Amino acid sequence: MREEEIKRKRTESRLVELLPEAFSGMNDNRINSLSVTAVVCSRGRYDAKVYLDKSYLTEKEQGEALKQLRAVSGYLSTYVRESEGWYKAPKFTFEFDTQLEQIANIEALFKEIGKRHDKNKGESNES
Repeated sequence: MREEEIKRKRTESRLVELLPEAFSGMNDNRINSLSVTAVVCSRGRYDAKVYLDKSYLTEKEQGEALKQLRAVSGYLSTYVRESEGWYKAPKFTFEFDTQLEQIANIEALFKEIGKRHDKNKGESNES
């Protein structure tokens, strides 16, 4: 891994810790309990895509939370800059993580394939 990649990974890791701290300090119930699942920084670390856990939010609540997060992104940048002593913080974009749903769908497909395979295997043994 190159030095730049190491710095980017370190920044991502630090942001995963700092952003929930910043969320918890806010008085807005829509965002103060959000969990950050991952942060992906751009190559120059000027932009950061923040992935959030949506497991306990409805579709409407997700939209409201994203709207509120866009409104407070300046506060979040200031919080990150001041807590780490950075000269500048990345510009944040937020989206909800769908990876857990995708994994569950893939697992369900594999189970279905396994059932069909077992069923076909049983039918061919009877012949």
